[in-house]
Amino acid sequence: MAREENIAAQERFAEAVVAGNFDVIDEVMAPEVVDHDPAPFQGPGPEGFKDFFKYMHNAFSDFNIEPEHMVATDDDVAIAYTVTGTHQGEFLGVAPTGRSISARGVQIARFRDGKIVERWGSSDELSILQQLDAVSIEGEGQQKEDKGLMGKVRDAFSGEEERERR
Repeated sequence: MAREENIAAQERFAEAVVAGNFDVIDEVMAPEVVDHDPAPFQGPGPEGFKDFFKYMHNAFSDFNIEPEHMVATDDDVAIAYTVTGTHQGEFLGVAPTGRSISARGVQIARFRDGKIVERWGSSDELSILQQLDAVSIEGEGQQKEDKGLMGKVRDAFSGEEERERR
């Protein structure tokens, strides 16, 4: 029974977030819920989730989460999803562009007594920022003097930083 109850709570959470019915968050999340991967501006507990999703609705007028795959146990529900929307409000310092975005994400939620008590997850924010033309990936022929944080991260994953030190 716990598995089905947790799936129902996860689905109710997603439907409420998409509909902008943020009060449901209090019903599906424990007061002491811990988000192990919060947004930089996200506060703790259910209020932090409410604030985050209000922010996303303000940034993307037709904000939607479409579950693609779900795996569940008696304690955990994991989902892969696609988030979409039209950029009509400020997002991470980027003024509205009117562009549509689509990005993949994954979330794992741990449940106790039918409520989310822990959450781990990530959405592809870099892809969103690229779709908004807020960041670009440097081409091979471009100068690489001041790369900034994203350039350094990209180099670290590609091994470029190590090649430059040699």
